[in-house]
Amino acid sequence: MSDGALYLVRHAKAGDRSSWGGDDLVRPLSKKGRAQAARLAVRLEPLVSPHRTARLISSPYTRCWQTLEPLAGLLDRPIVGDDALAEGYDRDGALMLIAGVPAGSVLCSHGDVIPDVMAALERRGALIVDEPDWRKASCWVLERRDGDVVRATCWPPPADD
Repeated sequence: MSDGALYLVRHAKAGDRSSWGGDDLVRPLSKKGRAQAARLAVRLEPLVSPHRTARLISSPYTRCWQTLEPLAGLLDRPIVGDDALAEGYDRDGALMLIAGVPAGSVLCSHGDVIPDVMAALERRGALIVDEPDWRKASCWVLERRDGDVVRATCWPPPADD
């Protein structure tokens, strides 16, 4: 099991679900969402880059993938998709992923997944340091010891410039 911090990101702002005519799986980030993703990348890059084995793992939904693309570009690392982070996910799969990924990894998921996963981590003994922020482009810093998340700190979405 891997120890050290990892980052659980809610995807950045996407186009409005109700006005999107296509498959929700491919609904892209909005202009504001692309700006949020770029600012997240700048914040995360110095924290992730020292970890040579850190992975970038995304829900297969386009908006999650696009949230990690600027960071992938800065780090010159690929993004890997994982259904455990998708909407309508498998909580146990998401928790296993969090327990096993290398330190410094960044996982991108959805607003239905992250609150439930955080509640499960708290039930397992993780200290939630901050008030939860479930807004798009928020980020949880998950600190692990002996494979267990022991402390979680929430960053609000990056501020608009």
